[in-house]
Amino acid sequence: MNTPKPTFVREVARIDDPEFLPGQAAGHSARRLIDAPDAAFADPFVLMAEDWTSQGALALHPHRGIETVTYVIEGAIEHRDNAGYNGVIRAGDAQWMTAGRGIQHEENPPAGTNAHTLQLWVNLPAAEKMSIPRYQDLVASALPVWNEGGVEVRIFSGAYADRVSTTLNHHPVTMLEVQVESGGAFQHWFAATNNAFVYVLEGAVEIGPADDPLEASQLGWLTRSKEPGSSGLTITARGKAGRFLLLAAHPLREPIAFGGPFVMNTQVEIQQAFADFRAGRF
Repeated sequence: MNTPKPTFVREVARIDDPEFLPGQAAGHSARRLIDAPDAAFADPFVLMAEDWTSQGALALHPHRGIETVTYVIEGAIEHRDNAGYNGVIRAGDAQWMTAGRGIQHEENPPAGTNAHTLQLWVNLPAAEKMSIPRYQDLVASALPVWNEGGVEVRIFSGAYADRVSTTLNHHPVTMLEVQVESGGAFQHWFAATNNAFVYVLEGAVEIGPADDPLEASQLGWLTRSKEPGSSGLTITARGKAGRFLLLAAHPLREPIAFGGPFVMNTQVEIQQAFADFRAGRF
């Protein structure tokens, strides 16, 4: 892939690999790969949980002010909401849900099974927080794919090379699933000021000119520039192959207020979200 020389070269800035902890319901364990105290650092990504769940662990619950991106690593997830929407996503698929002004939903594996998932919360811009709720089920087999030189890139959101996803974003986010074989090199050029991270699904990879190692189940935050321009990222397999997710987006740089499943800009808006939920306006 012929690309211009970047003005900034991406490397690994930080690696996160927290332990799993018991969830609030039986059959649920989770770990927070991105959490609220890091909201300013992770902007516009405000939370990411890795979950092992059984049926009933994630019962009906509300959201407002965010988009949730659920990627299934193993198993399947059945989801439904209080507006009558329902569907199933399976291993390798993702669901992009815009909670917007408010939705109640539940997400559980089929009876008698377990599911292993990642769920990322993407903050909505202040002007979009009260948008109409929306679901996009992203089936892996239907997504655009780019193959070359031992590298396969599946585009869940955004674009790569000459492949463009049709996924709708209120705030543009690049989400790529990449398989890189021994001898191949994944390269991506994107805005130097974008916040970006890599989560390794299988195997191990090496990142940047120093070949910074990143193992399976680790999340690696990438360095970024304070100056505008283009950044270059190179990732190779450490061993036979590596499979990973890459997510990148421009920070919103807006105030953030948390209230359980609600993410708004002020505590007044959080209080209003709880009032609207209790009044049945979701």
